[in-house]
Amino acid sequence: MRKLVIPVAAALLVAVAATPAQAVDDVNSKKLRDAVTVNGILAHERVLQRIANQNGGNRASGLPGYAASAAYVKQVLRQAGYQVREQTFEFPWFQELAPAQFAQVSPTPTTYETVTYEFSATGDVTGVVVPTNDIQVPPSPTPSSTSGCEASDFTPAPAGLSIALIQRGTCFFEVKAANAQAAGYDAVVFMNEGQPGREEPFEGSLNRPFTIPAVGVSFADGAAIWQQVQAGQTVTARVVTSTDNTPRPSTNILADSPGGDPNKVVVVGAHLDSVQDGEGINDNGSGTATILEIAEQIKALKIKPRQKLRFAFWGAEESGLIGSEHYVSTLPDAQLAKIYANLNFDMLGSPNYVRFVYDGDGSDTGTVGPAGSEQIEAIFNNYFAGQGLETDPTAFDGRSDYGPFIAVGIPAGGLFSGAEGIKTPEQAAVYGGTAGVAYDPCYHQECDDINNLSTKALAELGDGAAHAVLTLAMTKTGFFPDGSRAAARSAQKYSFDHKGGQAVR
Repeated sequence: MRKLVIPVAAALLVAVAATPAQAVDDVNSKKLRDAVTVNGILAHERVLQRIANQNGGNRASGLPGYAASAAYVKQVLRQAGYQVREQTFEFPWFQELAPAQFAQVSPTPTTYETVTYEFSATGDVTGVVVPTNDIQVPPSPTPSSTSGCEASDFTPAPAGLSIALIQRGTCFFEVKAANAQAAGYDAVVFMNEGQPGREEPFEGSLNRPFTIPAVGVSFADGAAIWQQVQAGQTVTARVVTSTDNTPRPSTNILADSPGGDPNKVVVVGAHLDSVQDGEGINDNGSGTATILEIAEQIKALKIKPRQKLRFAFWGAEESGLIGSEHYVSTLPDAQLAKIYANLNFDMLGSPNYVRFVYDGDGSDTGTVGPAGSEQIEAIFNNYFAGQGLETDPTAFDGRSDYGPFIAVGIPAGGLFSGAEGIKTPEQAAVYGGTAGVAYDPCYHQECDDINNLSTKALAELGDGAAHAVLTLAMTKTGFFPDGSRAAARSAQKYSFDHKGGQAVR
């Protein structure tokens, strides 16, 4: 689910990374950390749970649960004394109206477990199944499958209706589906990749509305169909989907501190929406509740930030970072230049958690953030080291709402407790929990409710978040040797993807 930075960008980023990191001021955050409590975070989480309970079990953008969540956040922030505004935008709405169906008609009638891909069209297609020419069975962990990433991966669609069988991996589902449609296919079936954690049907996103149906099946089921075709059999199957792709409005909630330098704005963000399949209490009620608690306690302690703080609660993140992208793309140049940094907190309470820090300098994962991101990473790592707590890096690949910020060269960073990835034995030895199990076993599922939280993770990552917010709010030195925020800002454009949507690697 992580997209690689384009090659030209990588060359530019190496030069930026060569500059040694300059530490920002060492800010004593103990009073704020003591004030930001797990009880305070959970108080907000309980309200979000109740909102979901009262609105069909979710808080997804475009539905009443999101509107109620936004109203609650506005109320809390206004009562705390922030200047609050609501930014409206339209986004490409998607809703599954009925479960997808996928069945082999011949030569061996079989019904498969399947899922509808986000932005699939409504359709009912019975046709010949044609695999791409580069499906890997058995799976090869390195390199990842490139099935469907090139137009040449597809043989021309046979006469009559036809269904392309494509393996997950390397490039966006959108690219794979577009290539299939261009080759004349009437539907696409995505099989999972086959490595541990990538075996079951995967509910991905096409990132934009398509005019053909798209569904997903497990690696085993896809491999069985592939083997039939390899054996010379003609496989006919039926794909049925029922969806709604009509655009809908949503909002971002933005709250500014009354004080602070308006020419140096620190945007502290978390996405407010859930997926349609669940309450989203970890993803991302945990980030929402944490920065809401931080905002309240900053005001309660009468902290006067040196930089202006802007707490941002993004809409339609689960539909492809739509809210944060709208915010960044519609900022006038003069306002964009005033954004000092972005902190992003997307999932902080995963039950089988790891203390992940975005790898801003690319030293561990290879993807370097804009100048200043290295220093933000250091704020988190130095804080946790001072508490005797280890951290793990996570790729700075634009998977969440910091993506639009790094795309225009704004330094960014943040924390992450883990999603559908599998905890390694080495991580279990450091953090506890269970190796071989997802960091969040309820990721994007109905069970992401108030019981799907680690209070230990909320305590540790909540303190880390509070420390970083206060440090960037109060720093005098800035990120660079001359004390400025603008030095060496990268003009480089970054590619980014939303965390629930695409499969790469």
